[in-house]
Amino acid sequence: MGELVVNPELCVDCGLCERNCPNNAIRVHDNVPLFCMHCSPDKAPCLAVCPKGAIQALGGAITIEKDMCIGCGLCKDVCPIGAINIDELGQANKCDLCEEYDCQQCVEACPTGALTNDQSEIIRAKQDKLADGYKKIQSLLK
Repeated sequence: MGELVVNPELCVDCGLCERNCPNNAIRVHDNVPLFCMHCSPDKAPCLAVCPKGAIQALGGAITIEKDMCIGCGLCKDVCPIGAINIDELGQANKCDLCEEYDCQQCVEACPTGALTNDQSEIIRAKQDKLADGYKKIQSLLK
């Protein structure tokens, strides 16, 4: 499905991404949506620490196999951004890039485009912003 990328400059803290996440795995803090960054499998601390192998790399996403999770919370403790929580059933929970859906629900819900599947969109927006700034500087120098 692709990556999940955030442009904090566009976030208006509306909370729609939080409310539409089927895993309840995204939080907005100071206008920055926080979610699992799906670390490279060789560097994912949650994957390395899980004593039952319940955390696995599947198609670019780091996922939790619920039937294997014992709810020890070690993964939650080692996550560098706090993206894993323990749910009411005592199992670890995190973003799985909406692997069971046709699209990422938080991206679809975001009214400003702060969440996207394509990093090139954010790069393009920043390039446009820089180009506009450059044009303003040029007009001031004339």
